[in-house]
Amino acid sequence: MFPRLLEIGSFSLPTYGVLIALGFLAALSLSTRLARRSGGDAERVGSLAIVLLLSAIVGAKLFLIADGWRYYAADPGRLFSLQVLRSGGVFYGGLLTALAVAYWYTKRHGMHWLATADLLVPGLAVGHAVGRMGCFAAGCCWGRETSVAWAVTFTNPAAHEFTGVPLHVALHPTQLYEAAGLALLGALLLWMYLRPHAPGSVVGSYLVLYSTFRVVVEPFRDEGARPALVAGVLSTTQLVAFGLAALGLVLILTGRGRMGRGRTRAR
Repeated sequence: MFPRLLEIGSFSLPTYGVLIALGFLAALSLSTRLARRSGGDAERVGSLAIVLLLSAIVGAKLFLIADGWRYYAADPGRLFSLQVLRSGGVFYGGLLTALAVAYWYTKRHGMHWLATADLLVPGLAVGHAVGRMGCFAAGCCWGRETSVAWAVTFTNPAAHEFTGVPLHVALHPTQLYEAAGLALLGALLLWMYLRPHAPGSVVGSYLVLYSTFRVVVEPFRDEGARPALVAGVLSTTQLVAFGLAALGLVLILTGRGRMGRGRTRAR
């Protein structure tokens, strides 16, 4: 659609990168505001957000390589190609890595793990929504060919060069499906956080709702834009989604027993 935001001579500014950066800033701003509102340490939360961004980038790319290991094993030089450098990777790889790092970081710094996760996920959903707009601009994560009235057609050769998206073909705008769903999810999670809630219930709701939404959207994505299928039925993304949804349900159910203790601060 619009893969380059600015071009000056040989220099070009990718729209995807700009929107990813804006998404992170939106997530950081919302998370630190919620930390201040709950009486927590906003500076510590901000530092955690930066650590999580870096760990998510690494995890997303590692998940991408692991999912396509046959492709990279056939030519290890591809690991250092522009394709890998430009790629955002697989979101769930970044999320799983960020969850593990967040757990380690909060325990190391004496922060309440579940309360911290609760205040981070509204910003995560909002930032992810902005990032999906970057996907749409770049052409990555494209949808299946379709004849629906709201189909989109990519025509910019740079988009095909960057991501491999088919040109001049009507496709499901799966990037916009996710952007809209994530924006609504972010608003819902923010509303939940601002109300009395059990520690872990907000992050649990995020895991259940986003994972369910992702399972629904995944079949509308083109096979060339999603992880490989396992046993020809489900993609690895869908399998991870089912696992995280189950984890989220456990957090919601066990959180009911903590509700009477009141909201716990993320220090």
